[in-house]
Amino acid sequence: MRRRLVIVGAGPRGTGLLERIAANAPELYAGQGLDIHLVDPCPPGAGRIWRAAQSPLLWMNSHAEDVTMFTDETVRMAGPVREGPTLHEWAGLDGRTFADRQLQGRYLRWVYDRAVADLPADVAVHHHPRRALRVSGPRDGRQQVWLEGRPRPLSADAVILALGHLDAELDAEQAELAAYADTHGLLHLPPDFTADTDLSPIEAGEPVLVRGFGLAFVDLMVLLTEGRGGRYEGDVYLPSGREPVLYVGSRRGVPYHSKIGYDWTGERPPLPRFFGPAEVDALLARPAGFDFRRDIWPLVAKELGFAHYHRLFTAHPERTAVAHADFEEKYAAARTRDEIRALVACAVPDPADRLDLAALDRPLDGVRHASHEEFQDGLRAYVEADLSRRHDPRHSPDLAVFLALLSVYGQLIRLGDVGPRWHGFFSYLASGPPGPRLRQLLALSRAGVVEFVGADMTVTAEDGVFRAASATVPGFRVEARALVEARLPEPTVGRARDGLLRALHADGAAETPDGLLRVDPTDGRILDGAGRPHPRRFALGPYTDGRTPGAFTRPRTGGPAFRQNDATARAALVLLRETACRTAA
Repeated sequence: MRRRLVIVGAGPRGTGLLERIAANAPELYAGQGLDIHLVDPCPPGAGRIWRAAQSPLLWMNSHAEDVTMFTDETVRMAGPVREGPTLHEWAGLDGRTFADRQLQGRYLRWVYDRAVADLPADVAVHHHPRRALRVSGPRDGRQQVWLEGRPRPLSADAVILALGHLDAELDAEQAELAAYADTHGLLHLPPDFTADTDLSPIEAGEPVLVRGFGLAFVDLMVLLTEGRGGRYEGDVYLPSGREPVLYVGSRRGVPYHSKIGYDWTGERPPLPRFFGPAEVDALLARPAGFDFRRDIWPLVAKELGFAHYHRLFTAHPERTAVAHADFEEKYAAARTRDEIRALVACAVPDPADRLDLAALDRPLDGVRHASHEEFQDGLRAYVEADLSRRHDPRHSPDLAVFLALLSVYGQLIRLGDVGPRWHGFFSYLASGPPGPRLRQLLALSRAGVVEFVGADMTVTAEDGVFRAASATVPGFRVEARALVEARLPEPTVGRARDGLLRALHADGAAETPDGLLRVDPTDGRILDGAGRPHPRRFALGPYTDGRTPGAFTRPRTGGPAFRQNDATARAALVLLRETACRTAA
């Protein structure tokens, strides 16, 4: 009579599911016996990304007070709220601290242990430190989860895939560059979780091309500087002599925006306003579907603008020229971007107080510098200005836009895969590095350890070397024997090295045009090519079209990942209860 649930992945997602199972089991699955099998080669709780076996120099990119694994009254879900401490409350830290990842791993392990302890007495948890290879079994019967190194599978009444960031095969361009590197004795490091990358082949003093200017670059920068014995004295970097010279560029050519360094005060913008459930329902009802750029982005832009100007008018009215009520009425009535621009030009005198999403997204578009040295000065000034603004509460509309970005993400989940543009924009604007990391970047630039290449950086392999260039500095070229792709692998089913995902795809699981696993947005059940949800297989995580900003989030911001965890946990418990009843009958 005991049912069996297999959860593949025991990191934050698997831990969050376990917490939701513990919260919902008394209502949905009381007194029937259940075995939960967690499959993950990494320690439960921390998983791969937050495990203890990584450099203590690597930080989280969120303040400790902004990290929680527990639900609260703002999470719209069917299950009960069970509050718990944030990271800073649990660890006794200043809430504005950027904790290291090892500490976050210990917090996640504590959350895991608490979730296990909160399970009903007849529910047992078993951890298998192995990889799951494939899932087999009929749609209407028990599933078999095959594990590496075991001749017999785990039998399961239900399977939940809670996989995190996965390795991927190289795309066509990366494969070509890697092959060239092998032939000519060069070094090509593909997209990877930086803490797992072997950086020892990178030699002291040599130029290294780095493609990517987000969080993976920040980790790389840390490991190749402080990680090699360098240190900071104030705003000055003192090299150890073991550092390479990093020539970094990307599509935008600038680092992600700094984390905001002040707290919210006063009235919050009433979100959602222009992109909420009604607008999502209308998009889903379109017989011909929808296009992100044409149909979704205008609504998103208006929502972000609403939050920005609501904050400006309510917190900084002296910088506006019309009554707030009049502005909001005309803003709501505006139908085009040009109408909004004209309204804002009359109502907000200082251009610095106006929200320009295009300029935010591509700050180097059309910018040209006469020399490489001039560009270094220019980009340092850009980073310094960003740091100043993101730590100055006089620019608190920026924080309102951040809150609107979270609200928008919560709505977009219902639309499935909206393409990569949104996720890249969100990460660039809302999920950037801690301010101190950008101050270190400035120090490294002044010390000549980091050099900026520019926007739309191109990389070619010719004459036995890698070459990088950018239109930001016409005529500038840099050669190197080493190229690092500083970004995480794309979360696609087709190129995932994870055999489990590939086997699911071969078994008929559907993927989106961008290669994400299609799931039912209501409970995470895996969909087949005909759009039918699998009765016994669920999936959550960045490789699905239900991807969220993260497995944990800010307290009291609605936490879409928590909402997903709750819905999937409840659906799985109902399924397990029904199978137990059928067996008994």
